[in-house]
Amino acid sequence: MATLHDLLASRDRIDDSLAAHGLPPAADRYEPLLARLRDALSVGPDAPVWLASASGRTELAGNHTDHNRGRVLAASITLDTIAACTRTDDGRIRIASEGFAPLDIDATDLAILPGERGTTAALARGIAAGFVRNGLRAGGFTAAVSSTVLAGSGLSSSASVEVLIGTILDRLYSDGRAGATLVASIGQFAENTYFGKPCGLMDQVACASGGAVSIDFADPERPLIERVQADFRAAGLALLVVDTGASPADLTDEYAAIPADMRAVAAALGAEVLGGVDRERFLARLPELRRRVGDRAVARALHFYGENPRVARMVDALKARRMDDYLALMADSGRSSGLFLQNCVPQADPAEQGVVLALALTEEYLTGAGLANGRGAACRVHGGGFAGTIQVLLPAERVAEYRTFIEQYLGVDAATELGVRNTPAVAFTA
Repeated sequence: MATLHDLLASRDRIDDSLAAHGLPPAADRYEPLLARLRDALSVGPDAPVWLASASGRTELAGNHTDHNRGRVLAASITLDTIAACTRTDDGRIRIASEGFAPLDIDATDLAILPGERGTTAALARGIAAGFVRNGLRAGGFTAAVSSTVLAGSGLSSSASVEVLIGTILDRLYSDGRAGATLVASIGQFAENTYFGKPCGLMDQVACASGGAVSIDFADPERPLIERVQADFRAAGLALLVVDTGASPADLTDEYAAIPADMRAVAAALGAEVLGGVDRERFLARLPELRRRVGDRAVARALHFYGENPRVARMVDALKARRMDDYLALMADSGRSSGLFLQNCVPQADPAEQGVVLALALTEEYLTGAGLANGRGAACRVHGGGFAGTIQVLLPAERVAEYRTFIEQYLGVDAATELGVRNTPAVAFTA
């Protein structure tokens, strides 16, 4: 087991260990974390050190279906959150994360603290509590952390951190017995219960699992997870996210209103979630539902009933490498999200329409390039919506040209090409 001194003395040892776990060389990223353990966190040279990595994720299909027990298609990406850490015996979790205030909590105190809501401390405490409530151990560790998954990018920076912390606890205290799916579920529990955000489980599962995954949440306690081959580059396509430059204002209420609307429809039909109500029954009672819960809730339910089977068709298209079909379905997903789900414009600030503008500019580019949304290329709102990013899939040879076009309006480095990462979240010794 490598010590802090061992790793600081050998870049090759770090890179060889990363390669053994299917990760690219990144000694230049881990060395500053090791130095931070030594200098800022006072970890001694003989302390055993673990390295850890959890990816961000991109949602490919299934916009806001997971929280109503629907299907989603998502993928781990090559942008990730990493850590160098050491186990401690004092029961405290200490995290020094680049660009953020240090975190120091008592991991044996599992009470929900209202003053922590909305903070990384709440996530860490909730994850420790999640391990205990699942009959697993949790304890202290000291970690230096950094991330290439930018906050507000729609690439699930919070889920990446949750999965990282959970993977570290799983490795240090449970010898990996929890596994990716339970770590993901614990991350969702922490975000829902301790952090205070009513998210679904898609983000955490995608960050934890590696590769592209189709997830069926019909049974949320035992989601059906299927790995799907998604090599867009091999098909001559490039997958990008584009930062819309929209305001980073708090959108929690906007996000929360979507599952609330869908559940209101389900409740009016005597069910907990829309996944428990068949489409024909919903349509038969639609006039009554308009009166009881309002048109917005009904429109969002229509999105769910269209998006859920669309995910299955997109999975089939990927498996059969029918990329023309996939692009058409991706465009349909974006249209449904914008028109029916209504997560492109924040209702609290309708003048803020960065997502709509980025989509409109992208379609302007596609038309000029002899393409169209759904024919030869596609674009859609990405992630939770309202702000953040859009997703674009277009011929690989068009990337440089598209980037030049879109960045003249949205700013330098607005467009980022994503690779699909096949390695799940890991914590290991070199």
